[in-house]
Amino acid sequence: MMNIIVCAKQVPDTNEVKIDPVKGTLIREGVPSILNPDDANALEAALMLRDKYPGTKVTVISMGPPQAMYMLRECLAMGADDAVLLSSRTFGGADTCATSTTLAAGIKKIGEYDIVFAGRQAIDGDTAQVGPQTAQRLGVPSVTYVQNIIEINDKCILVERALEDGYEVIEVQKPCVLTAIKELNNPRYMTIMRIEEAYKKEIIIWDENDLGVSPNDVGLLASPTQVFRSFTPPPKGAGEMLKGTIPEMAADLVAKLTGKYVI
Repeated sequence: MMNIIVCAKQVPDTNEVKIDPVKGTLIREGVPSILNPDDANALEAALMLRDKYPGTKVTVISMGPPQAMYMLRECLAMGADDAVLLSSRTFGGADTCATSTTLAAGIKKIGEYDIVFAGRQAIDGDTAQVGPQTAQRLGVPSVTYVQNIIEINDKCILVERALEDGYEVIEVQKPCVLTAIKELNNPRYMTIMRIEEAYKKEIIIWDENDLGVSPNDVGLLASPTQVFRSFTPPPKGAGEMLKGTIPEMAADLVAKLTGKYVI
């Protein structure tokens, strides 16, 4: 029996995002929002542990605007037991530093926990910072890039952490924060019954007063990093196709590279 908390984020579908070439800002109007893919893996990891250890409770927590409730209901429909939304204008404009402060305060208010799962990174920022920063603010150990959960006992968890050329096996004490990658599992689908149940459940909403945090410690006021401008790189020029026999094309290629002082 465990208490597991999953950090989830509602993000714009990056396949649909466009950038205003004049203002250098994201055009969010008309762009669908989705559950961050790595967070779906984090939620599935928690649900798999609940399946294996009856009595385990899975709570999903998110920081975002009121519309994030739709994403949280999706998490409930996938199988989460409870959902908490941290929502306030005071939280707006937060970078990873301020976001982790808010999430940590929310997790502490939820109460005792054994594991906090989070996705490796969010597709709208790709920083991979919120998980480890949240662990630091909670004062617990963390393991990032978890690709396999090997064993769990009363005190420790044994996991595989993905590396560029392999993996390492790490034993970490509970409570802890684990960030999941897509190789960890395949997230389950929602069911009709769970969707119906998800819309009957109450989603808890907390603001800065509920969390007991100062406006100076969260949101834009507590964010040392800010996005100055977003832009798309200019398109590359069309490639040039060489023609002729292999010796002719090879000679032509060498001549062109020599002309450009590449060789």
